[in-house]
Amino acid sequence: MDIKEFVESSIGHWRSQRSAHHLAFGHFESVQSEIDIISLSIDAPEVLELCKANDIDPKTAVSPFRMSWEGQSDWEDSEAIKGNCVLIPIPDRDRPNCGKLIRELGYAEEMPAIGEYSFTDDGTFVLVTSYDRASAEEKIWFVNPNLRCRVSLIKTDTGTGVITASFSSEIRQISKS
Repeated sequence: MDIKEFVESSIGHWRSQRSAHHLAFGHFESVQSEIDIISLSIDAPEVLELCKANDIDPKTAVSPFRMSWEGQSDWEDSEAIKGNCVLIPIPDRDRPNCGKLIRELGYAEEMPAIGEYSFTDDGTFVLVTSYDRASAEEKIWFVNPNLRCRVSLIKTDTGTGVITASFSSEIRQISKS
């Protein structure tokens, strides 16, 4: 699998069930959410703006997309979890199936972020992103075209301790036409 194939396979409306263990709080959380992933053109204003902000030549980008989500957690009176961000893959010319993923909004901290992605031999997408106070490691793989799984670890900024571990199963909603 390469980044174009991965993004193409991810486009759609997904229902997600995430289970997270927040080790720092000793708390287990369940989150149900809806995720929409749509492709964007290379010349979309938000893509050009994000490339410019990160000093990236838009011609090096492939398969930019927008991801939006809305969900509900069972954690004490928590409000709806929602947001969206633009993501732009920048493949590495020298290393097949590796590159950078530019994010308008990070996963572990709400700030712009640049992660390093790669694919394992079995097609698993692996993304490692460093932030100011933490780092995140995400792995996503497809069980079949309409079911994917995701594991995420949020680690301390030194990468030596795990703060949060989560597992998500995501099912693509297929329209009945």
